[in-house]
Amino acid sequence: MTSDTPAGRRLRVFNRRRSAPSRARRRLGAAVRMLAALALAGGVYTAFAPGASAEDTRQLSTAAQEGKALFDNSCITCHGRNAEGVEGRGPSLIGVGSASVEFQVGTGRMPMTRQEAQAEQKPPQFDEAQTKQLGQYIQELGGGPQIPSGELTDDLKQNPDALAKGGQLFRKNCTSCHQYTGAGGALSSGKYAPALHDATEQEIYAAMLTGPQNMPVFGDNEITPDEKREIITYVKYQLQDEKDPGGLFNLGGYGPVTEGLAIFLVGITVLVFTALWIAGKS
Repeated sequence: MTSDTPAGRRLRVFNRRRSAPSRARRRLGAAVRMLAALALAGGVYTAFAPGASAEDTRQLSTAAQEGKALFDNSCITCHGRNAEGVEGRGPSLIGVGSASVEFQVGTGRMPMTRQEAQAEQKPPQFDEAQTKQLGQYIQELGGGPQIPSGELTDDLKQNPDALAKGGQLFRKNCTSCHQYTGAGGALSSGKYAPALHDATEQEIYAAMLTGPQNMPVFGDNEITPDEKREIITYVKYQLQDEKDPGGLFNLGGYGPVTEGLAIFLVGITVLVFTALWIAGKS
């Protein structure tokens, strides 16, 4: 301890003046070290952690950039900024591919008017070019199945068995929901299988590839691309062009039970009146 003398007071003042710069230097050094640590942590995070900036700077084709603009204006509310989905509004589109987008948007099912048991087909809000741009954006964003280019039906001159094979595949995989005539039918909980009479080749292929609504997915492992073309060939030439492959009269396309019952009723009625006419003449 220093004495309370003039010399002691001068010594205390000297010590305080000498310690003040050292405290300031310590505080400045601590601040510098903290800033350096924060800068280092931010740099490491930016370099190694995927962030929104990485998504924004992703290299997109011209068509995908146009599709992103359409998506941001019309789809982002339900499907989220990066198509990751919004709970209670819309599912994630990562991995669905352009085939799903072209089917849903091209048939007017998306955007949905309201939440209901099944998305209704209606006039599309986007033209064909815009639909493909949206599909290209989703394809580049998360990948997924794509509709192949080229013809989606077989040339019956080059492959005369395509119609018969397609019919077998259709009856095995499709008639339980779409009926033998492709007229569609009711399912459970207010859902239904749509009619195929006006479906395009691209729509049928995309539906088999992506399984929209209640339809199962028929991937290339279940039904090969060649078999898909055979099914589309059957639908196009047998169901769409002829409309009623079961006969001359349209009995609703419910199968042989309805047709057999109609034949029985008509036939027995004719026989009864014929018998009465014969008895009357005799």
